Amino acid sequence: MKYVQIIFSPTGGTGRAAKIITSEWSSSVETVDLSDPADDFSKYGFASEDIVLIALPSYGGRVPAIAAERLSQVKGNCANCVLLCVYGNRAYEDTMIEMADLAKGCGFTIAAAVSAVAEHSIMHQFAAGRPDEKDVQELKSYAKTILETMKTGISEDVLQIPGNRPYKKAGGAGLVPKATKDCTDCGLCAKQCPVQAIDKGNVKKGDSRKCISCMRCVVKCPHSARKVNGGMVSVASLAIKNACSVRKDCELFI
Repeated sequence: MKYVQIIFSPTGGTGRAAKIITSEWSSSVETVDLSDPADDFSKYGFASEDIVLIALPSYGGRVPAIAAERLSQVKGNCANCVLLCVYGNRAYEDTMIEMADLAKGCGFTIAAAVSAVAEHSIMHQFAAGRPDEKDVQELKSYAKTILETMKTGISEDVLQIPGNRPYKKAGGAGLVPKATKDCTDCGLCAKQCPVQAIDKGNVKKGDSRKCISCMRCVVKCPHSARKVNGGMVSVASLAIKNACSVRKDCELFI
C-alpha cells in the first residue's frame, strides 16, 4: 500500500492544506503535481489498496479546467481516495461535486471529502494566514477519522457531497499578470507557468487566452516583477467582500 497526493496548487495554499492531512497518514507520501505541464499523467495508476488524496483549489466555484483535464488521465483502479477542495473563504459552490465526478471517472472509490480554506491567491486580505492553527487541528482530526473509517469499510452510497449538476458556468481569466519594469528576463515565470501562457523567448509577453489567473508567476518571481492590475483587483475585492467577511470553517463529508 502507498499514500499519494494528487495536487494542483500553483501558489501553495492547496498544497499546505494537503500536507496537513497526508502527514497524519504517513511519513512517506508520493506527490503527483498537476501543475507540471511536462508530466505525462496517463502513466499514473494505482492499486486498490492505495490511499490517494486529490487536492484541488476552487476557481470561481469550479475545478480549474487544466487540472480536470490532467486528472482525468490518471487511472484510479478502485483505490480509495479522499477529495480535498480548497477555497479562499468565499464559496466552493460546485467544485467538490465536480471533483467527485472526475474521481469516479478515473475509477477511484471515494472514501470522504474535505473542504478547507486557504489565503485567497489574488486578494490576500481574505483568509489571510490560513490554514491557521484552528484549521490545522481540524484537518488533522479529519485525517485520523478518515483512516479509521477506511478500516471499517466505506460506502459511496451514503456519502453526500455538496454541489449541483449541471455545474455553474466557469468564469474566464479576468486578472492576467503583466511584467513590470523590474523584470530581468530570468525566465522563471515562463518555466513555472502551469499552462505555458508566458512566452519563453519574451517573458514580457503573455497569452491572455491561456492564462488561468492562478498567480503562480506573481508568487514565484524573485524580483516581484509580475503584477495584476490594481484597479481590477480593487473592483473584484469589493464584489466578494461581503461573501468573504464571515469565517468559513473546514468541513468533513464522510
